[in-house]
Amino acid sequence: MKTVYSEKHKLHHAKLELINGQMEPAVEMPSRAETVLERVKAVGLGPVSGPSVHGLGPVLKVHDASYVGFLEKAWDLWTAEGRDYDALPLVWPVRGLRQIEPEHIDGKLSYFSFDAGTPITAGTWEAATAAADVALSGADELHRGATSAFALCRPPGHHAAADFYGGYCFLNNAAIAAQSFIDAGAGRVAVLDVDYHHGNGTQAIFYDRPDVFFASIHGDPRQEYPFFLGYEDETGAGAGEGCNANYPLRWGSGFDVWRAALEDACKKIAHHGPEVVVVSLGVDTFEKDPISQFKLKSDDYFVIGETIAALGKPTLFVMEGGYAVAEIGINAVNVLLGFEGRR
Repeated sequence: MKTVYSEKHKLHHAKLELINGQMEPAVEMPSRAETVLERVKAVGLGPVSGPSVHGLGPVLKVHDASYVGFLEKAWDLWTAEGRDYDALPLVWPVRGLRQIEPEHIDGKLSYFSFDAGTPITAGTWEAATAAADVALSGADELHRGATSAFALCRPPGHHAAADFYGGYCFLNNAAIAAQSFIDAGAGRVAVLDVDYHHGNGTQAIFYDRPDVFFASIHGDPRQEYPFFLGYEDETGAGAGEGCNANYPLRWGSGFDVWRAALEDACKKIAHHGPEVVVVSLGVDTFEKDPISQFKLKSDDYFVIGETIAALGKPTLFVMEGGYAVAEIGINAVNVLLGFEGRR
């Protein structure tokens, strides 16, 4: 299996995030991707290459132009105010407030974000667009006939919707890749999100569409971030009714419960009949993850890969979360090895 990776991810290196009521060191750090890459090489997963540049065209098929324009200019607008530290929002336009994009950068940050845990830094734009290119280059491998590929994206993407960022995510790499398959002629695509946190951005992007089936196994939004999406009764809207499946699981869930959800999600995906599967590969379901509450063990990730492989579809793996840095490489690559039958 080929891995696509860009060194440009290191340009996004946030210092602090707002969590647990205080500013703490950011857990989404460059060492996450570096550790995964080291493991890819250590086990001989396959060749590693850099991405091709695809431009903003594929990005704009998923994200609003005004939002993309904001991301491109945000750091310059922030530093024009005399600030040389990471940019965070100030206030959010919640119920009863006008949804009008402000002129000032503080207002723009608030308008286009949904949390204060996702700082914008000097290199965020370049890193985020490189991550989109990584995902698109992974998709290119499947276009050329490969049965699988691994897009080692960072920053992650599944919390980013068409017009807002959050959850460490700026551009939705998995959604951009899925849309690229549709644009290349695929009639149906499935996105399977196995990250601990609900892929709210991916769901929102495809919620009313019948051509992209979305399934997510995640912490119950009654207990867990992002809190306001990911319930079982969210099954799609309009033409997309029945093309969205959520599996919210309670804190402390082990692999027996999680695996049952995966098997049901795969049955639904198979019924949908996709020509290709995109996997949002988060491994923050691991028992030692510092910000998550599931109890999966490293060997369980082999089984995840084997289960996905049983779908028999060309599959693009797109890296998402996982914050137990010491084990993130082992767990992510175990999924890929399981997929290839190399346990």
